[in-house]
Amino acid sequence: MTQLLQDFVTEQAETRPYARAVVYGSSSMSYGDLESRSNRLARALQEGGCQPGDRVALLMPKCPMAIVALLGVYKAGAIYVPLDPTSPATRLKKILESCENRWVLAGGPVVTVLDEILQDPRWQERLSIGWLDDSRSAPDARYIDVTRETLVGYSDGPVPCPRVPQDPAHILFTSGSTGIPKGVVISHANVIHLVQWATRHFSMRASDRMSGHPPLYFDMSFLDLFGAAAVGAELHLIPPELSTLPNKLADFIRESGLTQWFSVPAVLNYMAKFDVVGFDDFPALRRVMWAGDVLPTSALIYWMKRLPHAAFTNLYGPTETTVVSSHHTVPCCPRDAQSVIPIGSACEGEQLLVLDELMRPLPRGVVGELYIAGVGVAAGYWRDEERTNAAFVHHPYVPTERLYKTGDLAKVGDDGLVYFLGRSDSQIKSRGYRIELGEVEAAVGGLDGIRECAVVAVHVGGFESVAICCAYAATANGTTPAVVRRELSRLIPGYMLPAHWLALDALPTNANGKIDRRRVQDLFEASVSTPAATLDTAVHS
Repeated sequence: MTQLLQDFVTEQAETRPYARAVVYGSSSMSYGDLESRSNRLARALQEGGCQPGDRVALLMPKCPMAIVALLGVYKAGAIYVPLDPTSPATRLKKILESCENRWVLAGGPVVTVLDEILQDPRWQERLSIGWLDDSRSAPDARYIDVTRETLVGYSDGPVPCPRVPQDPAHILFTSGSTGIPKGVVISHANVIHLVQWATRHFSMRASDRMSGHPPLYFDMSFLDLFGAAAVGAELHLIPPELSTLPNKLADFIRESGLTQWFSVPAVLNYMAKFDVVGFDDFPALRRVMWAGDVLPTSALIYWMKRLPHAAFTNLYGPTETTVVSSHHTVPCCPRDAQSVIPIGSACEGEQLLVLDELMRPLPRGVVGELYIAGVGVAAGYWRDEERTNAAFVHHPYVPTERLYKTGDLAKVGDDGLVYFLGRSDSQIKSRGYRIELGEVEAAVGGLDGIRECAVVAVHVGGFESVAICCAYAATANGTTPAVVRRELSRLIPGYMLPAHWLALDALPTNANGKIDRRRVQDLFEASVSTPAATLDTAVHS
């Protein structure tokens, strides 16, 4: 019986060791390969001093060896902390500092960012860096070689793991409004319940070939990986560069014979925009699923008309409730682009509640804040009691349970289904990324030459859906939007960078002397519809 996440792979390795587990380009790994290599890595970590409950970070692009790494971390009894290889060193250091990491497993084009981290002698003393990349040798003596050649010296037999299902499996860092990323603590039990529900509900089977579209630091990747492992299916990792090449992405789906697709809506919208899907295309594809943002109904109509043989399912759930809390399979092609697609009904073991300010249930049709209860609710934020208590609150009707306060506005429709109606705070979602505008604003405000700033979001429609906009007042001449953007790119990931800028003598204020964000938003709403050539203060990325 599955107790820990790694058990899914172990069970397949025992019964179907030669079945393909992970496919990436021309390379693949069987379930037996994943099991033996992750067992060896777990022993290497333990020999290196890794103790149960230690945090082990992974800084490596998506590839089969990265999956070996996360399994090895689990088997060593440690807590897995995925890092975004494209993030600047400044942000990665905040995460490592928060987790008090002693180990980082690394590989691929990450040497430059690691060198920047290791410039500080304190980090050189604190971190042990295991180099996993078989394709190239360890960069220098600061790296410990844990490639295939080195790991072969360790036993590949089962590794006893002193953990229980309620123990943390991983910590996923999301954008934080104070400028410090928040670490969401997800247990083995949280993910196992999700996987067992999804494999039953969607009738997943060993003959499936599932997409692995999101990067491994995205919570969606866990449903891909362990959903495939639970039934012994193939997981086809999709090269990140294909997301901007819609024709190539369509070719990938055809040539791989994918039977299940799961991604953020922006990818589906992009493929629809460039009209790369033919009628009755992708004959093997049985199900298309999306989560992390709203899929424009026009794009859904495009897909459903071309793939009448496939089922289309909208999934909803914050990271804090383990990827998916609700589901809705669209019964028929919407009549027009104005039709609203619900987020649907709660998954098994979950509960969706639309409540007012006093946490009282609201009748159908009335808008309130969406709260989530049940087996997917995370333990909270890593070593952050204040944020945890603010977001994970007592259930008003079940004293032994907690609710997660999503910050999303919703209503229950006349059909009994739940409809998402946007955010109630300064958090947005763009291309599936959850972004706290406060984190972006804190980063801009900390730059030299910035006197004051405001970061707002403007709805622009199309592929981007929401644009991040920054207005600022500088303390010196020469602090142009291009300069600010360049300096900001060293502090936050590319997907968080503002797309539109306004350099002002002073930001507008309200009667209380506070920055008038509504006025700032109005300025941008006017400017983003103006041709770039006529805007002296706007820079478009």
